[in-house]
Amino acid sequence: MTDSPKDTLFNVDYVPEDFVFNERVVEVFDDMLDRSIPFYQEVIKASAQLLDTFLTPGDTVYDLGCATATSLLLFSRLLDHKKLHFIGLDNSGPMLDKARLKAELYSKQDSLSFALEDITAFDHQGAGGIILHYTLQFIRPLQRQAFLTRLFDNLRPGGVLLISEKVISHDRRLNREYIANYHQYKKSRGYSELEIAKKREALENVLIPFSVEENQAMLGKAGFTSVETYFRWFNFASFVALKPV
Repeated sequence: MTDSPKDTLFNVDYVPEDFVFNERVVEVFDDMLDRSIPFYQEVIKASAQLLDTFLTPGDTVYDLGCATATSLLLFSRLLDHKKLHFIGLDNSGPMLDKARLKAELYSKQDSLSFALEDITAFDHQGAGGIILHYTLQFIRPLQRQAFLTRLFDNLRPGGVLLISEKVISHDRRLNREYIANYHQYKKSRGYSELEIAKKREALENVLIPFSVEENQAMLGKAGFTSVETYFRWFNFASFVALKPV
């Protein structure tokens, strides 16, 4: 992947606004992703294995909240033999501008395309796979059930939905320990105590995580009959959900 400017957005004495995916975030997003998501590469590789298992050649895969296409580029490389068509959807124009530049840089224009859309209004019937990595947590809680049901309805029979999320534990002591471990991880990746605290403040009203059980219950209610976690690290989890054939 291309080098990204270092994320220093929260190396400040105050946070002027809630977290938004604006031009300032776009410029440092790849560095932020690399330093903020534990085992990101491993999650993508595990996701690619699941897509390889459940998708058929020529399937269309949608990445909702695709950002700068970092994960899509990895998927297109890992699954090149499958001849899949990947479509990245995002509601941030600056993110998609950078995504298109990266797809062109890596000569992936034939297998990758992008569209500016409100993902909560997703309407693309016959999708073979849908990727929702670290995105559902930014959707208003009251909208999530209807959104997941919409995704289920748009998948073809046998289609697969992959979700990665920050999660909470309803055990208060464990939840505190998980958060402390995550902050220690971020410190090991070069973030200062100030940056960690200020970013947490900016995300407080924007990123609202659910528990593993709550996410699984929503997927079951949406119609998915096979729902499992395939990755877990303290307060991060990934889920695979299969639509019945």
